[in-house]
Order: sequence, then C-alpha cells, then structure tokens
Amino acid sequence: MMSDAARSGLPALPHVEALAEFCARLAPADLPGRIVARTKSHLLDTLGAALAGTRSAEFRRMRALAAPGGQTPLLASSERTAPRDAALVNGVAAHVFELDDSGGCDHTGAVVLPALLAALPSCPAPVSGGDLICALTAGYEVGRRVLDASGGYGAHNGAGWHSTGTCGTLASAAAVARLRGYDSALFRQAVTLATSFSSGLWAFNHDGSQAKKMHAGRAAEGGLLAADLAAAGFSGPAQVFEDVWGGFFRSFVRDAGRPEEFSAGLGSAWKIERASLKPYAACRGAHSAIDAVRDILTDTGRTAADVVKIELRLSPFLMDMCGRARLETLAGAQMSLGYALAALSVFGCVDLEQYSAAARSDTRIVDAFGRIRLHPDRDMPQMAEPEVTVTFADGSSRTAMVPRATGSSERPMTDAAIRAKFDSLASMALPAARVAGLAAFVETLERQDDCRSLPELLVSAEPEPPVFA
Repeated sequence: MMSDAARSGLPALPHVEALAEFCARLAPADLPGRIVARTKSHLLDTLGAALAGTRSAEFRRMRALAAPGGQTPLLASSERTAPRDAALVNGVAAHVFELDDSGGCDHTGAVVLPALLAALPSCPAPVSGGDLICALTAGYEVGRRVLDASGGYGAHNGAGWHSTGTCGTLASAAAVARLRGYDSALFRQAVTLATSFSSGLWAFNHDGSQAKKMHAGRAAEGGLLAADLAAAGFSGPAQVFEDVWGGFFRSFVRDAGRPEEFSAGLGSAWKIERASLKPYAACRGAHSAIDAVRDILTDTGRTAADVVKIELRLSPFLMDMCGRARLETLAGAQMSLGYALAALSVFGCVDLEQYSAAARSDTRIVDAFGRIRLHPDRDMPQMAEPEVTVTFADGSSRTAMVPRATGSSERPMTDAAIRAKFDSLASMALPAARVAGLAAFVETLERQDDCRSLPELLVSAEPEPPVFA
C-alpha cells in the first residue's frame, strides 16, 4: 500500500508519518474508555481555568487589541473577532492564572482548546463529541511527543525555551487538523508549518514579566494559522525534524533529537496520561513541595502553627525556575516556590485567592518566608522533585518527597475535586445556571451530535465583573 508521503512525492519521514497517520485517522472507537474520561476531565478543567482567566488584566488588555467585527466568540463577553485573534485572546485567558493543566507540551490544554474553540464555528459539517475528543487527544499526543523528541522537558526548557509556546504550537496545529478531518499528508503539513511559529523564552522568569501569560495564546494562534496555511496549499519544511541546519531539534536543543519518540507506543502510551491537573494556583514546580508539607502535617497531626522551619533540597534547575520571590506581581508570586509554601503556612491553602494583592501583602507572609530555606544541590537530577524537611517547635522533624504531585495519574484528583475546581473558577465569569449547563455538556460530550455550539456556551451578556487583583 503506497504511503501518503510517496503519493505526494515528499521524502519519507517514518516517525513523523506514523504520528501524522495515527492522529489523522484517530476515531472515537479507537479511544479506551479511560482516555475518553481523562480527556473530558482536562477539557472541563481548562474551560474553568479559561473562564476565570477572563478576570485578568492581561486578558482584557489583549482583548482590546483584537480586531472587532468578526464572528468568533471571545470568552465570557458578547464581543467577537476573527478566529486567529480569538485563539490568541482566549489562550491568554486559559493560562494566565496558572490554573491550567501541565505535563503535556507543557500546558497543553491552554494551547489546544482555544484553537479548537476558534475553529469550531467555521466547520462546515456537524462535529460530534467523539470527534472533538479525538481532536483534543491528537493535540496532547503531538505536543508531548514533540517535547519528548526534543530531549524532554529538562533539555528543552533548560535550553531557555518555554515548551508551552514552542511545542504547544504544533499541538494546536494537530488538534485543528484532526478537527477538520485532514488526511495524514495535510496533517503533517500543518504540524511542520507550525514549527516556523514556535516561540517562547524563559526570560520572563527573571523579573516576573507577564510575557509568559502570552505564550499559550500565541501557540494557539500559530497552530490555527499553520492549519489554515496547510489547507490553503502551503507546504511545511519536510526535513524540519531531521538533523539538519535549521531543523527543530538542532535549533532548540542543539542536537539531533529523538524523532523515534514521535511514534513510540502509538495507541498504547497515550500522552494525555502524562499530563496533570493543578489543584494549586502555583507553577507546577511548586506542587510536589506543597503536597509534601501537607502530607507531613497530616501524618504527624500537626498544624502550620507548630512549624518553625521548612527546608528544601532541590535541583539547581528548579531553583532557577521557582527559587525567586517577586511578590509585587501576580506572575512573579505564582512562580515562587517559597511564596506557595508561605501561603500554605499562613492561609492553609494555595488557591487563586491566596495570590491576590491583599494576600501577597499580608504581614504574616514575611514571617512565613523567614522560616523557609531553599538549598540547591548540584547532585540532584535536573527534574527531581524537592526533598522537604519540616522542623517543629519541639525540635522534631520529618522529611518527605512527593515524586508525582496531586493531579497526576499517580496521585489523581477526585472527580468531585475536579468538578469543585471547575465550579469555583467558571463562576468567576458566568452565572450558576450557565456553569451547570456547561458541566453537563462536557459530562455527556461523547453523546453530543454537534459541538459547534460549544463556543456559544462560553459567552455572556452579563455586566463584566472587576479584574481579579
């Protein structure tokens, strides 16, 4: 049987072809029940994060820059714009409060879902719930596989690239390509074209810049543009994943990459199972330490009032990522491991409210910070989670390390916790009845005949609530 590449006259790229063919042909019947359930949970979670994100200053500033007069809805408002502007603006909302999932491309949901919401209204034929699930799944597959092929999170992000923006652009292109029913050759064109829109630097981390909040939106916009270009007849660079000058791997991680990761375990190693939901409104780098402190307090029957010192042994990579404390901005505080533990000590939880300006300026936070010590250890593996030691007033201490944080496959959030998080976040932007209806839509997603109406469930004509600060 002749491959799509042979028919198109393109050089053979076995691993890329295998991934493109798998995703392009992915059908609802191919998905195990656990993957359908997992995808629906990530969809619900991302919708909640995105709706809450409409309360951010960043979303509203970005929305003001969108071209007026289009037909594509913007979240939690009555305003509409062109599809690619909608993907950009809504993508900012999905990631801005650090409440979206991680562990995929890194933040796959905030990249893939805004692109799909922007593409859905223009689909000429009904899109079943099963096909929407397949499109989401394809995005998670491609985003994580590109990251793994780039040496993994540590190598790619350690080189200074924010993989949400770089690998995420390919994830959104893949999701839109599957939504539109592209064949494998066209699917590959969309993904390879997306490599030219990959961007996103970790430089934001040095001063609490808001630049990070734009990365998911730009990736959603770039992936949608790549899919549009492929449909219009543009060709992607056929050798972009080979060891060539200007290739993806040589450019981003300075080596030949591991292209075999594109096809490893297709249909059995589902990459959405690598992704994690986030119960805390902090950078994912802080989550295992939060869990460790909570576990120690629970196991010992102590409270935060009994704690005199919290010490962390952590990798230099995690120290560079989350070791700084810049509390003057929400973005800076959410990247601070120390602030997350201080908030846990003072407030007993690490939800979005604990990152408000009032919480960040609470005088008790300064005292809590004084009891936290971070100790980088060059012998720790780059991606190791921190080892946490809590010392109590009576001189006793307890040490713990959580290898996979709450929200991961190994330590999952309960369905009730996922729903409670969604209800809390979505109600920041929509009335209760609309929130309940949206949850019901997702719960029965595989039985929905046409999902093109989903973006309309996310709009609102209600007076706009104030910016969260």
